[in-house]
Amino acid sequence: MSGQAKLSQRFARLQEISGIMTAMKSLSLVETHKLARFIGQQRRMLANIEAAAADFLSFFPVAGAPEAQPAILLLIGSERGFCGNFNERVLAALDAPPAWQPAPALLVVGSRLGAKLAAHPDVIARLDGATVTEDVPGALNRLMDALHTASRQFAGNGAALFSLAHTAEGEVALKRLLPFDPPPAPPFAQPPRLQLAAPEFFTELLDQYLLAALTGLLYESLTAENRQRLAHMEHAVDRLDETLARLALKRNALRQEKIVEEIEVILSSEQAFHDHG
Repeated sequence: MSGQAKLSQRFARLQEISGIMTAMKSLSLVETHKLARFIGQQRRMLANIEAAAADFLSFFPVAGAPEAQPAILLLIGSERGFCGNFNERVLAALDAPPAWQPAPALLVVGSRLGAKLAAHPDVIARLDGATVTEDVPGALNRLMDALHTASRQFAGNGAALFSLAHTAEGEVALKRLLPFDPPPAPPFAQPPRLQLAAPEFFTELLDQYLLAALTGLLYESLTAENRQRLAHMEHAVDRLDETLARLALKRNALRQEKIVEEIEVILSSEQAFHDHG
């Protein structure tokens, strides 16, 4: 195969790759727009639950958590690749000082992050994460099942629950989810009117809080993942376009050389014909 044919083959292959990467970039952009709507609603819902809990606890105090209790640390990474150092940033935050004492049990969401922690001795479960917005409810169900299983291991003592995940803005943040500590409530003269006994109401409220908080974490992490994938794809497509431009110039130069060679052959044949004529 000639150099020009090989160059044309490579050019066509890179054009196809560029098209795939552009499609991936577009999908990530669509996901970030969808998730932005969900995140706004989820943050408002969580704020309302926290406000209700603060009001309730100001009239019906709940016994505090024990001083020393085991901890579960929820790590949220990516299910897909092509998102730069997304998972590495979560791992760096996990290893950052101060060290946990004692070491927490690790609950990992996202197969890419889970693969990096496959040999970690403190991992108690590795779960598939969400690839698109519509996958979040399924990921949430798997996560809640894993938390219920983990909580049974700490029966009688309770467990603190922390999360380490990207916010929608792209920062890796450590948050304490349990024990529940809502912001202070404004002073009310009368206690809230309850249809349930106070302990039962608080149990139900805590379940709703945890569902809303975990859903928000999954939405925000997926948003940050898609934003990082979008930036990663944009950079890669830019570099690929530069490569295609260079190959196009080289291909044109080879084509011109081939044309010049053909013209020289024709002229040489004409000259030889006239010389013999």
